[in-house]
Amino acid sequence: MLLGSIEAGGTKFVAAVGNEQYQVQEKIQYPTTTPRETIQKSINFFKKFSDLRGISVASFGPIEIRKNATFYGYVTDTPKPGWSHTNFLGMLRSALDVPMYWTTDVNGSAYGEYILAMRLNQKLEALTYYTIGTGVGAGTVLDGKFIGTLGHPEIGHVRLKRHPDDLSFKGICPYHGDCLEGLVAGPTFEARLGKKGQDIPLTDHVWDIMAYYVAQAALQTTLQLRPQKIVFGGGVVSEEFLKKVRKEFTVLMNNYIDVGDLEDYITMPLAKNNGSATIGNFALALKEVNRVSRLEIL
Repeated sequence: MLLGSIEAGGTKFVAAVGNEQYQVQEKIQYPTTTPRETIQKSINFFKKFSDLRGISVASFGPIEIRKNATFYGYVTDTPKPGWSHTNFLGMLRSALDVPMYWTTDVNGSAYGEYILAMRLNQKLEALTYYTIGTGVGAGTVLDGKFIGTLGHPEIGHVRLKRHPDDLSFKGICPYHGDCLEGLVAGPTFEARLGKKGQDIPLTDHVWDIMAYYVAQAALQTTLQLRPQKIVFGGGVVSEEFLKKVRKEFTVLMNNYIDVGDLEDYITMPLAKNNGSATIGNFALALKEVNRVSRLEIL
């Protein structure tokens, strides 16, 4: 049995097939262009595999995840040009007759990290995954299920206390300006300094400012959800950056509650090369295949 994964990002798509042990058998990557062109590339890729039994899609958003909603399976009001009101899942279903699971990109990554942690005998009941890249988002797994009923969380758009050395920066979010995404997403480096983040040394004070904001996000998640682990992935994140985040988190928490060893609590992903969503998708696809099979037996 082969399982399919689509990690749909605002910059690129990654499509993969893997086995029931969540091992990648084949994978392709292509830029996110128009909905029709990009989704068709995914369809063409999966049509090569006669033993494909299910697919999970972890998509950038906002998306509609409520199964009883009229626009379930759609990308909704997204800032990504040309993608608002795209019937993503419908286009896949019209071409591929297999069970499909539909969720957010960060939920897919959160589930992948949850699965990997369980395989390492880390007894986790709750885990939150943040991605900090072109955009910012977070997903939480609680007892094997995702947080969110009226819709998926939009933690990337929470409001923060501004760093005193960053008050003149207005932020880049087209909706909120200086929300979390507007202050720490990858494009903020160019907006602040005219250079990409990869070209800015970690000794630059901008990284301290970013760490202050990310630590606030971790603090809010800790106080609101109390997960056992917070994972940070995405192109902006490195272990050296997380050292700065842990330092700021310690100051902000001020010994209010104990979360254990911060190196175990605020961590890089277990999956290499930001591959958490692919592993999560394989697991979610298998879960959906099994769910549909049980319904067919009944």
